[in-house]
Amino acid sequence: MHPSEEIYCEKSTKLRGKTVVIGITGSIAAVECFGTIRELVRHGAEVRVVMTREAQKLVTPDSLEFACGHRPVTDLTGGTEHITMMAARSADLLLIYPATANTVSKLANGIDDTPVTSFATVALGSGIPVAIAPAMHDSMYTNPAVSANIARLKAWGVTFIGPRVSDGRAKVASREEIVASTFKLLSRNYLQGKRLLIIGGRSEEPIDSMRIITNRSSGTMSVELARRAFERGADVELWMGGCSVQLPDYIPTRRFATVSDLVGMVPEIDHDAVIVPAALADFTPLEPVSGKISSDAGFDLDLGPVPKVLPLIRERCPVVVGFKAESGLTRQELVDRARSRLQRYDLAAVVANDIDVVGRTTSSSILVTETEDRAITGTKAEVSDAILDLCIKKLRSWRERSAPGTCRASSSRSGPTT
Repeated sequence: MHPSEEIYCEKSTKLRGKTVVIGITGSIAAVECFGTIRELVRHGAEVRVVMTREAQKLVTPDSLEFACGHRPVTDLTGGTEHITMMAARSADLLLIYPATANTVSKLANGIDDTPVTSFATVALGSGIPVAIAPAMHDSMYTNPAVSANIARLKAWGVTFIGPRVSDGRAKVASREEIVASTFKLLSRNYLQGKRLLIIGGRSEEPIDSMRIITNRSSGTMSVELARRAFERGADVELWMGGCSVQLPDYIPTRRFATVSDLVGMVPEIDHDAVIVPAALADFTPLEPVSGKISSDAGFDLDLGPVPKVLPLIRERCPVVVGFKAESGLTRQELVDRARSRLQRYDLAAVVANDIDVVGRTTSSSILVTETEDRAITGTKAEVSDAILDLCIKKLRSWRERSAPGTCRASSSRSGPTT
């Protein structure tokens, strides 16, 4: 058994049956490829590698053979590797990672003089998806010729992953982004191209400049929903309050602190669906103190209600999924409260759960709609998929009921309720 077989599908089967060809060029970021290849294998991908001569100066073919279990293509031979893998459509994706300015510009101008550019030439001519993860100095990335070449490749349907621009470098996308983008590119899902907004985390209402009123929400469910929606093809945006989990670096994220902050952001909602697992305060101090209240004596705290955010969001979007957390209720009592919220705010669904699941990696919830209540249990990724499946159903229903070209709710709140 080859060592790569020991880790095959170790993490998931998301890429089982998929062949990913990785084209490595002469950027120092080539040293990142070993770990990324192993990660793709852990999710079930068969990975093949093709390398330029410059790439071989930075990482050895032997190490990459160990990573994926197949000898890398370093020269084209009488076996016509570029044809058998690309024109015969035995590959599902060509990922050029990392891609230098030189390789990007060659591809955009039809120059074919390395194994990697030969693979890309055939892939582009055969309709195989091509993705490019650039890595170069920022002055090269912003060079007008390189910028024009990137624009030309995008117009041809080539996907660009990253880069992360910092410290004068256009750095290659993170391993997490490469793997998530591979899931997304190979997804065949109704969420492809849909705009989803996930609002998560906890609000933090100030008492004074030091103290806040908040809760124990970790933001784990929100992040998992955003990841899975991205992997399934959606264009995802994440609005996040306080949290204790790492946020994906490849998903556009905006932060809010108070419920008032979030209310101010609501007019910017222009999405196909909004999912709101955020744990938001019901009350806020009426007169927060500037500075720190002395701890030498007690103090009185006057609280006032904050606006309800869900009905404001519902005015902006046809498909809104809310969450309802309770404690100490029977299943039926929990369902009844969730359905009451669903009807009051005209939501597509409400995910009801007990606060005992907060912060855990697994979850047990009830997905409540107008006509049913269904238990969903498992990992947070599995629960996320169930919620996203419901969103797909509601989006299809909304599209069928709406005239062509209309995908936003109006203030009449005439969106789906079942």
